[in-house]
Formats: sequence, structure tokens, C-alpha cells
Amino acid sequence: MATLEYSAIREKKVIIHDDEPCEVIESHVARTQQRKPQNQVKLKSLISGKVFPATYHVSDKADEAEIEKRDVKFLYSNKGEYWFCDPEDPKNRFKLNGDLLGNTAKFLKANENVTALVWTTDDDEEKTIGLTLPIKMEFKVKEAPPAVRGDTSKGGNKVITLENGTTINAPMFINEGDTVIINTENGDYVERASK
Repeated sequence: MATLEYSAIREKKVIIHDDEPCEVIESHVARTQQRKPQNQVKLKSLISGKVFPATYHVSDKADEAEIEKRDVKFLYSNKGEYWFCDPEDPKNRFKLNGDLLGNTAKFLKANENVTALVWTTDDDEEKTIGLTLPIKMEFKVKEAPPAVRGDTSKGGNKVITLENGTTINAPMFINEGDTVIINTENGDYVERASK
């Protein structure tokens, strides 16, 4: 496990803070004339999802969290529980809570592989603390209302339903049966996939 000096605690690093893994989402090393420099950071708990500030002084250090990335296959969801399995061993199943997944859950597709973030605690216990999806994913359009001529009140967009039930805004020319590319980080329509 790597130990980071106060000034090495930067964006995208995952550190242990109060016994849980936290991603650094902002960092700013401030140097004032009278005081020693300090690193003011914003952390996001990878377990609870809470975002909070923390300050690291020159003498402070933080342990980098050991996060392993593993391929897992999404199977199905039921009542806020999301079931996955090891792609190599379908009997090895586990569930994750919808609260843990947040917006990621909207873009899961049955039988598609995603990357699980697995944190090993000091007691050598493995905990899945989140998932990462490809930034761009393709979805088939299940429902798309017909474009109404001359209806520009919605700025040329309409709400469509993807194959997994998620609804998003898309341009008027998107039809049922089209395949669209979605940015999974912000949930935005990117483009229509070429046929």
C-alpha cells in the first residue's frame, strides 16, 4: 500500500480516510505567509457516496486505497438489488444495493460485462464499492414518440425509452428501433449509432 505525502493527495487518487476508501475530487495546496502549507481537499466516500471537505497538513500522510478492478457480468435487478456474477464462473453470484450504484444503475444491461471496483480492507475482507461503465454505451430505443411537426417548444428534443427502461432526452429524429450512443457519466445522448 502506497503512502502519499500531503501534497500528493490529488484528484483521481483513492485514499483511506476514517477507515473507508475516498476518491479525491478536488485538491488545492494553499501556502499562506504565516502558516505552513496545507492541502484542502474534497473527498467522496466510495461507500456512502457522501462528499465532504478535509484538510491535510505538511506532517499528514494518507494511505492509498488498494482498489482492484474486476470484470463482472450484470444479470438482473429486483426491488433495488442488482445481481452480478463472475463471467468465468456464473455460480459465483453477488448482489449490490441500488444506493451504492447511484446513477450507474440506469445504464446496466443484462448479460453485459462491467468493471467492479473491489476494495480490500485491512482485515483482508473484499468489498465491492462501486462499478465503472464504459463512458459510451449503445442502447436500442424501445419507445420514441413520433416527432410532431412544428413542435419546437422542447428545443427539438423528446423523451425516449431505452431497452433497459431508462428514459433520456434525444433529438426529434430518433425513432423506435434505432440504436443510440449514450454518455454514461452524464446520461446525455451522444449520437445515433451507424447501422
